[in-house]
Amino acid sequence: MIFSTFLALSAIPSLAYAQYGGYGGGPTTPTSSAAASAPSAPADTAGHMNINVAPNGQFMFSPNNITAPVGTLVTFWFPTLNNGPHSVTQSSFADPCTFLQANSSSNAPAGFDSGLQSATTFTINVTDDQPIWFHCKQILHCGMGMVGSINAPTNGTNTFQAFLSAASAIGSNEKTETDNGPVISGVHGVAVSSPTPSAPSGSGSGSSGALTLSASTSLSIVLGIVAGGAMIFA
Repeated sequence: MIFSTFLALSAIPSLAYAQYGGYGGGPTTPTSSAAASAPSAPADTAGHMNINVAPNGQFMFSPNNITAPVGTLVTFWFPTLNNGPHSVTQSSFADPCTFLQANSSSNAPAGFDSGLQSATTFTINVTDDQPIWFHCKQILHCGMGMVGSINAPTNGTNTFQAFLSAASAIGSNEKTETDNGPVISGVHGVAVSSPTPSAPSGSGSGSSGALTLSASTSLSIVLGIVAGGAMIFA
């Protein structure tokens, strides 16, 4: 028992470092192991589609262009690491990197916005068959091509490729957007709730699988355990 306890304690520092991107608290460049520990979207099911946000540290949504029938729930999966946090922020075809504000003259509500997130999921309900455009509001990400669409036309002037090209053309001239947290509304697609925590089984675990730390594990508790040098088991 004492030996197994010691092994569990000795694994905690490296696990905490991988979980939180280093004790310094700043962003780090993702490694293959960090990318592997990030929550990822499960397979689609009837009436429910899933999109990965920044998979493997890439500034993109995957898939970034889907066709979803009316009534489909679309869930965005935010990673634990991978150059985050990120957002899913509704925009328009005309202004790909700008949040879709409410329009009082037409009584149109504001677009949905997850706010900057990590280790969460954010779900919208597709309410009609019109195109839905969205981007990541993290600084410069939209201008780097981190945009997506739902039900975009396959031909004409407002295709996904045209939307992506317009965002990429903005590049480093992208305006910095204020993050005021989640917006639970939307046009052609409505957020069903605020973002919710997501930590699939095995996230943050060591290679041996002997100890698992979820994304909600407090770093201060982990460091406290290490500093104390002891752990009490029931």
